[in-house]
Amino acid sequence: MPAALRIALVGDYNPAVTAHVAIPKALALSARQSACRIGPAWIGTERLDGGAERELESFDGIWCVPASPYASMEGALAAIRLARETGRPFLGTCGGFQHAVLEYARNVLGHIHAAHAEVDPDADMPLIAPLSCAMVERDGDIAFLPGTRIRKIYGADRASETYHCSYGFNPQYAPLFASSEMVVSAVNSRDEPHAVELTSHPFFLATAFQPERSGLNGVSHPLIEGFVRAAHIASRSV
Repeated sequence: MPAALRIALVGDYNPAVTAHVAIPKALALSARQSACRIGPAWIGTERLDGGAERELESFDGIWCVPASPYASMEGALAAIRLARETGRPFLGTCGGFQHAVLEYARNVLGHIHAAHAEVDPDADMPLIAPLSCAMVERDGDIAFLPGTRIRKIYGADRASETYHCSYGFNPQYAPLFASSEMVVSAVNSRDEPHAVELTSHPFFLATAFQPERSGLNGVSHPLIEGFVRAAHIASRSV
């Protein structure tokens, strides 16, 4: 029997967080769809403080999960950077989305003062800022931009998804990414960024919403299926 795919769940596990309960269920459903086995492992962010390579080198995919602020922001950013630089399949949801944007702004675009307002409310550059309308336990419609990977994965130009967030990608700073390889791939009705992806990466996608919630209803989500397929391909190329 083929070895199980190893998926690192980067975050600080808390059984009271709905998304943390949903993620293993969502992965199991996607594994059935892809006819593979998955061995998810929770990796606390403080374990990654000194660098992510040693802790994550054996994993086929990295998922930066919800529930920030993390015990170690630097640990979460290190995991995201590793996935970005090595081509490791990456999925970020909710807090993972926010930190994927932050990592790219700091380490690729050179905006070293880019900050998360939840951690640094007086930041000069609040790249991640309070949402104009908090989306805690709410559903919202999103539109996928033409030519993006996420649109291809969904096979549709729009969808409705579930959120649990009060912070997001500050649209004031979206133009900074306009000529970069990190593109906004989904927006809400106010054209605020709700998903990003890396055009040069085999699979690097992050969303403000929580697709893992589908697992609580026994439904396999196309985005998670896409992540699992990418991790499966990566595992066979090693």
